[in-house]
Amino acid sequence: MSDPSVTGVVHLIEETKTYGSKGFRKRLVVLEQDKGSFTNFVPVEFTRDSCDSVDEMNEGDEVEITYRLNGRRWQKDANSEVKFFVNVEATSFKITGNANPADAMSERVSDPNAAFNEASEEDAPF
Repeated sequence: MSDPSVTGVVHLIEETKTYGSKGFRKRLVVLEQDKGSFTNFVPVEFTRDSCDSVDEMNEGDEVEITYRLNGRRWQKDANSEVKFFVNVEATSFKITGNANPADAMSERVSDPNAAFNEASEEDAPF
C-alpha cells in the first residue's frame, strides 16, 4: 500500500515557528483545491528539518504532498472534557506545476491606475 497523498495549489506558506525548550520546528502550508461548487483548503504541517524544504515551494505552485496522519488526546485537567486532534504531517512533496511570478504579477497589475480610474469622489477616504 502506498502512502496517502494530497494534491492542490499552494495557497499559503507560513514562516517556520519554533516551540519549546528543545526547539521543535513547524511550518504550515495550505493547499487550495477547487471542488467545483466550493473551494477546499487543506492545512499540511512540515516539521523539524522538513521545514527548510518548503523554501522550494511558491504560492501558486501545484504540488503533491505525501503525508501521515497524527492524532493526539488532550485534557486540561481530570475534570475537563477530553478532546482529540488530528494533524496532517508532510513526509515528502513534489512540485507538479510551477507558478509563473511574471504571469501572476501581470494578472494582478495589468493597469496600475485602474482602481483610481474606477473610483469616484464618494470613494475617497478624505
